[in-house]
Amino acid sequence: MSDTIVAIATASGVGSISIVRLSGKNAISISKSIAPKASFRPRHCDLTALHGKDGEVIDYAIVIYFQNPHSFTGEDIVEFQCHGGMIVTRDILDCAISNGARIAEPGEFSKRAFLNGKIDLSEAEAIAKLIEAKSTEAVKILARQLKGELRRFVSSSRDALLKSAAYSEVMIDYAQEDIPKDISEQLLKQLNDMENLFEQIVSSSTRRKGLIDGFRVSIIGKPNAGKSSLLNAFLNYDRAIVSDIAGTTRDTIEEQINIGSHIIRLIDTAGIRQSATDHIEKIGIERSIASMDDSDIIIALFDGSRELDSADKTIIKLINQNQDKQIIVAINKSDLEQKFTHDALSDFTPIHINTKFDFEPLIDELNTKIDRMGESTDLMLISARQIEAVSNSQHELNQARIPLMRGELEFFSYHLQEAIKHLSSITSPYDNEEILDKMFGEFCLGK
Repeated sequence: MSDTIVAIATASGVGSISIVRLSGKNAISISKSIAPKASFRPRHCDLTALHGKDGEVIDYAIVIYFQNPHSFTGEDIVEFQCHGGMIVTRDILDCAISNGARIAEPGEFSKRAFLNGKIDLSEAEAIAKLIEAKSTEAVKILARQLKGELRRFVSSSRDALLKSAAYSEVMIDYAQEDIPKDISEQLLKQLNDMENLFEQIVSSSTRRKGLIDGFRVSIIGKPNAGKSSLLNAFLNYDRAIVSDIAGTTRDTIEEQINIGSHIIRLIDTAGIRQSATDHIEKIGIERSIASMDDSDIIIALFDGSRELDSADKTIIKLINQNQDKQIIVAINKSDLEQKFTHDALSDFTPIHINTKFDFEPLIDELNTKIDRMGESTDLMLISARQIEAVSNSQHELNQARIPLMRGELEFFSYHLQEAIKHLSSITSPYDNEEILDKMFGEFCLGK
């Protein structure tokens, strides 16, 4: 924390502007070697000459000084907003390093902001996720978390658990006194209500995680159903090989595309059939099933020009086993004579498409399902770490129920304290520095 750090805060490459950021106690003195004529008045912009290590002018740029503690990191920060380009930004970086700064580690600016009390862990995670947001809904969710939505939830839940723990301690310390008889019932009700709330938040967050990380959409079907043609149609170019030979696609093919306001990961899988004898094809089928299990949405594609067969029945069985996911059933080749019977798909409403001429109904249905998954305004946990923390807290509340009913208040208090500890870890500091390094190390450089 005593070092002054420097990093390029914008994406590498050619652009109209690049930002180089310094943070630390020597940010001003180092910056004066780069921009000697800047005034360095807090929150004022100076258009001034920037100098390289040899003292020669390398650019005319804007310099902004953010005085501690009123800055993102809580330290002195100086930003150089120069013309975009790798050479200029590299020269500024080299000059800063030669005058005593060091290159920042990934996420070190945000880590310093956290350690200096400018943000909590939930806000730090929201910053990292916001940079890579995959949908407009994700941006809104992350903006709410940046405003402290999750911090307020953790604080209020923690206060309620602390109150219950205080009641328990009173009952332990003054067991001979007249304690109201309904306190145990009140504590049990509070446990049940909070456990149900935590379960609801975890379940909702798990279902909607695609809003943050991007939804995974798998296309499954038997060989020659038109899966690769559908992928190519989505992409508007021939990404996958299309052939009449069964088993042409031997492995999963993944591509990222835009659907409405969302970025999704579209996965073309190997055709699923029980009679496959080729070893490589069997591996491809196993990966198809695994991909389906990992997906948020499944597009089950059937060939409308062929009669229902054992391979189709295998597909139907698989989607019936995965009805906890969003499933779209599409009947392909609508331009040909239809021989496929829908009787086995009574639980679904099939969409008739043609991957060559008309698959817009499928796009519309996909967009509708994704939008519905993002409609909820409930609090959302945005990372596996947050989900694990609330799940662990929920587990401890569940474990606290039996000791409370038995009057074993010491054990009841222990589980409450564990629940509070897990919940607090969402926003509060960890004692383990290694955990912090791992978390902030996943941030991009310059953030």
